[in-house]
Amino acid sequence: MLEPLRQGLPPLDPAAVSNAASCALPGRYEAVREARRFTRGTLDQWDIGDRFDDVCLVVSELVTNALRHALPAAGPRAPEEPAVRLHLMRWTERLVCAVRDPSNDSPVAREADDFSAESGRGLFLVDSFCDGWGWHPLAGTLSGKVVWALFRLQPDG
Repeated sequence: MLEPLRQGLPPLDPAAVSNAASCALPGRYEAVREARRFTRGTLDQWDIGDRFDDVCLVVSELVTNALRHALPAAGPRAPEEPAVRLHLMRWTERLVCAVRDPSNDSPVAREADDFSAESGRGLFLVDSFCDGWGWHPLAGTLSGKVVWALFRLQPDG
């Protein structure tokens, strides 16, 4: 079990964010494709499409983990409540991808000693392709958590 980690996460001050976008994703595996499509369009719009490959891989892993591990444990939801939500936030020199899910269970990083296995390497890949990641429980009356990944961007110039 991983302890909640906010270290390295940029402050969530809305005034400091230069761009932000989010989308609700349904509780089925087609949501991974929708998340990739949303990520591609958003990064292209923000003129950082050159980071798409790494960001897309991480987004795919975070959404897949939410669908695979968070939804069965979360129990029933209100019909209007999205199963998973993807948030993309851009600062001048960094990008955060955050996936919110309804489970209170912490992410579990498995040992990455079997590289031929077809599953179980998601958080290892996230850690390998981003500049930092972590998670934290949702505050207040919201239940669930957010798992985030940070990417450093080259300054415009």
